[in-house]
Amino acid sequence: MTHALPGYVCPEDATRADVRTAPWCCPLCGGPWDLDFTPDPASPLEPACGPNSLWRFASALPLPGAFSVTLSEGNTPLVPLAERVHAKLDFLMPTLSFKDRGAVMLAELARRLAPERVVADSSGNAGTAVAAYCARAGLPCEVFVPEGTSEKKTEQMRAHGAAVRVVPGGREAAALAAREAADLPGVFYASHVFNPYFLHGTKTYVYEVWEELGGRLPEALVLPVGNGTLLLGAALAVQELARRGVRPPALIAVQAEAVSPLAAAFAAGAEDADPVEARPTLAEGIAIPAPPRARQILAAVRASGGTFLTVPDSALRAARRDLAGRGLFVEPTAAACWAAVGPQAPGDPLRGRTAVLPLCGAGLKSGPARPGPEPGPSTSENRQPDPARSDELGR
Repeated sequence: MTHALPGYVCPEDATRADVRTAPWCCPLCGGPWDLDFTPDPASPLEPACGPNSLWRFASALPLPGAFSVTLSEGNTPLVPLAERVHAKLDFLMPTLSFKDRGAVMLAELARRLAPERVVADSSGNAGTAVAAYCARAGLPCEVFVPEGTSEKKTEQMRAHGAAVRVVPGGREAAALAAREAADLPGVFYASHVFNPYFLHGTKTYVYEVWEELGGRLPEALVLPVGNGTLLLGAALAVQELARRGVRPPALIAVQAEAVSPLAAAFAAGAEDADPVEARPTLAEGIAIPAPPRARQILAAVRASGGTFLTVPDSALRAARRDLAGRGLFVEPTAAACWAAVGPQAPGDPLRGRTAVLPLCGAGLKSGPARPGPEPGPSTSENRQPDPARSDELGR
């Protein structure tokens, strides 16, 4: 049934559209959609009683009724990294990245809309997630990827039955190719950037943090930002939980120093971000020169009292090696937040606050952290782990 689906609304010009017939973007401004949906703060929120997936938070999600698409995603653990910092291990998702949170929502929505095929664009993780969940939903899927995308990720897409289209050029070229296909009849564009149902999937990250901390949130959420899908989902959850009396945290956004249009705009006090040059960086997953939701991202960080931090590739390498020495092998992009606020970061970026950061993608999905010297002997045996307790994070 689709009659009860919340509709789209454009955040720029208030254009509204029915999900069943809407184009993939606002027809007036060409921008991404938001969703006309606000969960009832009085509705029961008892995740322990729900299924072992993010559908445990069904009362806060915009897909009413029975769901059928799931791989038991979500419910990832928190582990201590420092005295007041925990990491949430979202690389333990079924497709090994946090993108499963949004992809399951898009696949369930597409199943209800019954298109002839689904298309997506991705530098890797979103494409593998969409491919997997479309396979679960029995939907034909086509993923457009930029040349140079990790072979491990394209192999995973093909293994799930998706047709992989390698597009010459960078990330923006792949997006343009997918959007041309999305304009054809019978196509559902499973865009993790333009479709707001994806954001309502990623917001479950914060709902789980709230659950794991006993009904509280930390003082800061540290989040990697390229297109901002995790940060904007987090901002949605923070707003929704605030209506239930939960104290909101500051949002600390992290960008790669080489490609950081949002950090530059934030520092300049701008409401929007100017496009920047697409320069090489190890953090390819957040190297987005012109994020379509830039205005929303900047507004969300400012409203929370947060800030932007940037990290060079040298810090990414060091943070990735440090995490591996703690037993956590992640891809370079996933090390960005730890590079920004971990012990190797200059100063005290957290200012003593409790914080949770995500480890978003598994190291097995990428190659070695190149370029750079091989890591030296591990010093993990000399590092005293900080047994931070979950209850301390709520202070």
